[in-house]
Amino acid sequence: MRAAILILAILLPNFAFADDGAPAAGDEAVAVAAAPAQPPRPIVGPPERKRRGSMVGYIEDSTIDDHVRVRFDVAGDNNVPDRAEFFYAQCGCNFAGAPGPGAPGAGDLVTDLRFQQLFIDAQYAIKSHRANNRIAVFGSIPVRFVQPQTFLGQTFNPPLSNTFTGGSGLADIRVGVKAAIVNDEDSTLTAMVQGYFKTGDARKGLGTDHGAIEFALLDRQQMSDRAQIELEVGDWHPTGGSTAPNGQKYSGDVMYYGVGPSYELFKTDRVSFVPIVELIGWHVFGGQEQDAGTLRSAEGINIVNLKVGARTIINSRASLYVGWGRALTDALWYRHIFRVEYRYAW
Repeated sequence: MRAAILILAILLPNFAFADDGAPAAGDEAVAVAAAPAQPPRPIVGPPERKRRGSMVGYIEDSTIDDHVRVRFDVAGDNNVPDRAEFFYAQCGCNFAGAPGPGAPGAGDLVTDLRFQQLFIDAQYAIKSHRANNRIAVFGSIPVRFVQPQTFLGQTFNPPLSNTFTGGSGLADIRVGVKAAIVNDEDSTLTAMVQGYFKTGDARKGLGTDHGAIEFALLDRQQMSDRAQIELEVGDWHPTGGSTAPNGQKYSGDVMYYGVGPSYELFKTDRVSFVPIVELIGWHVFGGQEQDAGTLRSAEGINIVNLKVGARTIINSRASLYVGWGRALTDALWYRHIFRVEYRYAW
């Protein structure tokens, strides 16, 4: 009996009732605690903004990613192909069609050159623990096809027979590295260094017969969900080169620059269509050239080209670029050029 009274004394405070017989507040707390917890509402933020890759077809791209790329160019009317030994080596004729010692290039002075170039490029981004990769290494294997159309010697009386009938084969291979100074969804600022190696046969118009090193700053700025602009500025510096008949160095530094806005005109879940306009220029800081048989300094020459094209992106990884360009200045590397490029990135 005493044990029963003791148990009731312990339990009754926890089962107190109100005057109307309803459960007291203690029971409501127990019931609430026993109810299943409601899942928290998800926090809805702004939609994630997707990073756009490089859209340009001629400007060097600033992206730090893994990709392979195949390009094919068709160009014509290169009237001074040995200018500063930027495209190919000093003409082996040296001056006014007369043979001269030491010149490594083709044996005739070409006044109109058509050419095609196939580039097989690959880039690998070095993986980082950071959100975005910062370093990439890349290389390019070019194959060149040249067809001289006219020669200075053809204007002589009597005309000189030409020995340079064209050629095809491996051009000057290049390898390089990119380092991103800024790399986020809205912008990429990249420093690039690449080296050129004299792997092309200069006598066939396939190379410069000297090495070169190139430094550049590349920038991509996303202006909106559909628009972005890409820029470049750089310098191509020859590490060697031949000597002109006047004793001057034939090769010379060439600065280049470019701007390329693009706009995503059409977009579905799988396909995007992006028109691009690019304005690209070169300024020659030194070297020599032979223009219509006149040997002269190439320093101070400016060349400007306008390129128009479009890139079609498929499943955000593969893309096809088709574009056409034309020189806006009297001085030129080519009067017109047509380019097709396939790129796959991952």
